Amino acid sequence: MAEDREAQLTGELSPFVVISRQDWAELGASTEQPLTDDEIKQIQGLGDVLDMQEVVDVYLPLSRLLNLYVAETQSLHASTSKFLGERAKRVPFIIGVAGSVAVGKSTVARLLAELLRRWEGTPKVALVTTDGFLYPNAELERRGIMARKGFPESYDRKALLQFVSDIKSGKDHVEAPVYSHLAYDILSGESVSVDKPDVLIIEGLNVLQAPEKDQPLALSDFFDFKIYVDAETEDIKKWYLNRFQKLRAGAFTNPKSYFHRYAEMEAADATATAEGFWENINLPNLAENIEPTLSRATLVLRKGSNHAVESVLLRKS
Repeated sequence: MAEDREAQLTGELSPFVVISRQDWAELGASTEQPLTDDEIKQIQGLGDVLDMQEVVDVYLPLSRLLNLYVAETQSLHASTSKFLGERAKRVPFIIGVAGSVAVGKSTVARLLAELLRRWEGTPKVALVTTDGFLYPNAELERRGIMARKGFPESYDRKALLQFVSDIKSGKDHVEAPVYSHLAYDILSGESVSVDKPDVLIIEGLNVLQAPEKDQPLALSDFFDFKIYVDAETEDIKKWYLNRFQKLRAGAFTNPKSYFHRYAEMEAADATATAEGFWENINLPNLAENIEPTLSRATLVLRKGSNHAVESVLLRKS
């Protein structure tokens, strides 16, 4: 299976150009690093490996590429509006960031948001995760899919599509629900407002999925650029189990945490529980729903076992 996937991504018929880390880093060699070590530490997710060299080699060139895409997209939109005799208005550039649980996509999204804010032309960058569009736990229980939280059917896809459509159409103050990882649930009555950003980054497990049979549009139809964060499945499993243990010693110790009971388990029992979560929930979701969307990406960040990006795959133009 791994060999088939490798051939699909790098073979003669692959839609991607494979760029080594060294060659990719050279594309951003003349770009000044705008972030400090402290800022990078604040952006870094639990269990992720992110340092100044990783930012310089991988994410500075990517942010510059995205900045160029934004400028060209806005220019094309203005030209099209002029051709149609319409008054051109600024349309938000939308970036989707997808990948497995524990692969580091949240860190990638936060980092790109910070870098893009420092480029001319994109000072206003909003970041929204699809967690906020999960159905509340009570609704998941009612539907009998609480054990499939994170699978496509656990999201209010209609609300998510409406949110992104409103953003893309230039509406003011578009509201998104708020998800609490502490409560492991939607916070009733709370929302975040997104107001005409230059760039909107949407991060989530399934954001690159194709349209559903009952819906003519997919979320990714609204995206101008699609990023997939990729790694070997065994590496992702290792990162997931490592993160679970760190959460056990950290956030799970909070009595208000939904997962507080795991902090009080014996270490062996907690490890077995995490293994079960991976084998029964996260691995099937990755294999069935997430990994198949990789081919829809504009750009793939391929990580090695140490969490560092080893190569970049860019869709052929």
